[in-house]
Amino acid sequence: MKLNQSISDQNYKIAMGRLLVMYTQVDYLIMRAVAERITDAPDDEARLFMAKQVGDESNHVRIQQAWIKKFGTDTTPVFSQLQQEMFLVHFRSLNWLDFLTDMYVCIEALGGEAVEQVVPMADPGTRESLKVPLQDEIDHVAFGLGRLQEELAKLPPAESYAYLKTIESRLDFLDDTLHGMGIDVPGMFRAVGADYQKVVSTVMLRRQQILESLAQPLAA
Repeated sequence: MKLNQSISDQNYKIAMGRLLVMYTQVDYLIMRAVAERITDAPDDEARLFMAKQVGDESNHVRIQQAWIKKFGTDTTPVFSQLQQEMFLVHFRSLNWLDFLTDMYVCIEALGGEAVEQVVPMADPGTRESLKVPLQDEIDHVAFGLGRLQEELAKLPPAESYAYLKTIESRLDFLDDTLHGMGIDVPGMFRAVGADYQKVVSTVMLRRQQILESLAQPLAA
């Protein structure tokens, strides 16, 4: 693992440039998916938070686009137009409970955890560009997990436990879908100096912690 790399290293610059473009695309897609869901949210509290989140994600995109321009990298999208539409179609198809799981557990919590693993070895400008997005994600994840716990508490205990058992398979499906897009995520992480196996282990630990936190109130 190489810490605090420099954009003067061309191999690093190309790899980090691709990751920056991918991060920006993901934030843009989150912004759109959450915006589309606001009217179907179950109450004003959720709608107000999600409206704030749309503003947060818009700000993230602006910050990252400005840094990408200064960073000086290939801005060709990592995700094709079709793949972006597939992302949005997926989230449009979900009920509220599944939306909370896929958006806030898989994309925000676990995706953010993976990004966190790259930060220590990133160049100073990239670290600065990720500071606000990663800070905002803490609030987004807290909202999503809190609402997910509320929804699970409304279900009969047997249904709640049964749903918890499906979360891992949902996460595996989304992970397989990403890899099925032909995007070499392991290669991208390794190219910027990350120990990809350590990244995976850290994300899996976070995943287990989230599942345990969701199950704990049900056992009380």
